[in-house]
Amino acid sequence: MAKYFSKEHEWLELDGDVATVGITDYAQQALGDIVYVELPEVGKKLVKDGDAAVVESVKAASDVYAPVDGEILETNEMLEDNPGLVNEDAEGEGWFFRVKIDDESQLEDLMDQESYNDFIEGLED
Repeated sequence: MAKYFSKEHEWLELDGDVATVGITDYAQQALGDIVYVELPEVGKKLVKDGDAAVVESVKAASDVYAPVDGEILETNEMLEDNPGLVNEDAEGEGWFFRVKIDDESQLEDLMDQESYNDFIEGLED
């Protein structure tokens, strides 16, 4: 499956026209211990770069942005009882939601793994 990354530190893994979305390992490390995740409602229409979810840590609250336009098909209900799952496996079991993509050309605005690694290295300089 193709995996993409945003400059706001969301990741997106594509399976056909459905994308699983979460925050990157880099983002969860920056946030610290995550204590709460507010997920969008199934059926909600997302707009690229608009607010999609909220993640709260012991340090701060942060918005999670939609990397593409689309409709929420499913949310990761495990995060309601165990928000720390994001810390444990941010780019796996700690996913936030699945979205049916409206416009696949928006994927062109996202980075692949190598480009994202270069991007975060630039932030650390």
